[in-house]
This record gives sequence, structure tokens and C-alpha cells, in this order.
Amino acid sequence: MIASLKYLHLAAMLCWCASLIALPLLLSLYGSTWRNNEGGEARQARYAEFRLITHYGYVAFATPAAVIAIAAGTALIFAAQVFDLWFAAKLALVAGMALVHAWLGHIVLVSAERRGTGWMPSPLYALFIVIPLMMGVLWLVLAKPDLAWMADWLPAFMLAPRGQA
Repeated sequence: MIASLKYLHLAAMLCWCASLIALPLLLSLYGSTWRNNEGGEARQARYAEFRLITHYGYVAFATPAAVIAIAAGTALIFAAQVFDLWFAAKLALVAGMALVHAWLGHIVLVSAERRGTGWMPSPLYALFIVIPLMMGVLWLVLAKPDLAWMADWLPAFMLAPRGQA
């Protein structure tokens, strides 16, 4: 049971992380095509291609991968009974990845609505945020470091189960 949950979680995490790297690159690549002086039909064809790739990449691939990864990871928490401090740090990094995921969804939506007009921050900023988060998650999972030194900085209510202080 635990092995199959780990496999599902790892496969979904790989797909999710790949999409968090690919989407900013796609948005950046297609965003540069709007600045070209193409004719009406060529520009409309580029827009249709951009819309299809980014929309379905986000809605049909990245988001289901994220949901499956988080659901399998949540099930794995209780199946393997992992309640260490490194795991809490991992969850904080995964929450950061989820925020980047939501921001990329916002960029996909706004870029489709504006059709490349108006100023938007570069989607490549997402890479500068999400790659260190992914590396941190990978390090925490593989190293499982002893983060007991962090317990001195945490409030007492965070170190004891609720109602059992």
C-alpha cells in the first residue's frame, strides 16, 4: 500500500514539477511572438496555438498532477505516519510551489484575455522561485535532516498536539 502511494506521489510530483518549469517557458516564448509584426491571420493562428497549449497544459496536465501529488502525499502522511519537523518544512515548500502554480494559472488567464497587450511581469520569474523550492523539497525528502534546532525558535503550541500541552 505504502509503496504504491509513494509511486503515485512521485510520478505526480515529477509531472507537476515538469509543468511548473515548462509553463513559464511556454508563456515567455509565446509572449515574445506578440511583439512581432505579423499579419492578422498569422497572428490569430499563433494566438490559437498559444491559447490551446497554455490552457490545456495548465488545466489538463499541471493541475491534475498537482492535485494527485498532494492527495497521494496526504495519504502517505497517514499511511507512513511521518510527523517529523523536516516534513513540516517540506510542506511549507510545497505550499510555495502551489502558490507559484496558482500565479502561473493567473498569468495563463490574463495573457489569454489581453491577447498579449498590456504589461505583465515576466513568467520567467516563476522559475527563479519554483526551482529553489523544488530543490529544497528534494533535499528534505532525501536527506531527512534533523531540524530539532528549529524547535527552539517555534512557539510551544506548535510543538505539542492540540489539547495535550
